[in-house]
Amino acid sequence: MSGLRRVKRTGQILEEGIPSTGRPALRRGFFWRQFRRNQLAVCGGAVVLVMTVAALLASVLAPYDPGAYDVTQILMPPGPAHWLGTDQIGRDVLSRMLYGARISMAVGFVSVGIAVVVGTLFGTVAAYYGGRVDEVLMRFVDLMLNFPRLFLLLTLIALLRPSIWVIMAVIGLTGWMGLARLVRGEILSLKEREFVLSARALGARDPRIMFRHILPNALVPVLVSATLGVAGAILAESGLSFLGLGVQPPTPSWGNILIEGKANIEIAWWLSVFPGLAILLTVLAYNLLGEGLRDALDPRLRQ
Repeated sequence: MSGLRRVKRTGQILEEGIPSTGRPALRRGFFWRQFRRNQLAVCGGAVVLVMTVAALLASVLAPYDPGAYDVTQILMPPGPAHWLGTDQIGRDVLSRMLYGARISMAVGFVSVGIAVVVGTLFGTVAAYYGGRVDEVLMRFVDLMLNFPRLFLLLTLIALLRPSIWVIMAVIGLTGWMGLARLVRGEILSLKEREFVLSARALGARDPRIMFRHILPNALVPVLVSATLGVAGAILAESGLSFLGLGVQPPTPSWGNILIEGKANIEIAWWLSVFPGLAILLTVLAYNLLGEGLRDALDPRLRQ
């Protein structure tokens, strides 16, 4: 019974010879020490934090209404009145970029959340039951992977009315396949461990074993993949907006601000440079943060 109490209390691998992951590592401070050693990851995390705070406080930080235009201030270069200049109808670029950050962050988090839920469910069920269930689910995953993601995105967005919720759902539902295969591989390596066999012998039902005992030990690669997935989702939304299939004006997003500046690139460079830099820095920061989390949380990569 003591073994059962250990499994129920932690939901982690605690048997001799099997490294624990997740929360125990965080309590011992191993994660933070490893993470701080990666200066690029720390910088990436700082940029992500700044971008997130700026998006949440856009209504406070924005100096102007993002939809307010002034025909006397058309295509004004960056200066004291408008730090990042104005666009072709006199709207403040800084204010529009701050509100556009909300769109990018929301798309990233929500779409990745959808992908994590669907991919984790598919991967866990396929690996745990195996056999025909695994074969059917993984062949469906392979079928989805055979379709280019960009083609799926463009097709679904073109068939549906573009809106922020449709974009979130489409990006999430076209980006879960790789995560499903990752989770499946982790579950396959865990489901025959002693703590799972003990829980099964003591009468625990399959859903409890999958989601209470096995899945918590597979969350490290899921967390890393989700962090990297946010960068991909932000880039996908910006690309769709640049093609005119994303967030529709007048709602600001980094992608549609960028495409609006394309027509005036020769006389108003700031309309394309600043949103382009925002996309670049955010995607790079999430990638650096994801790599740092992977190195710090995966004991196999520790030196």
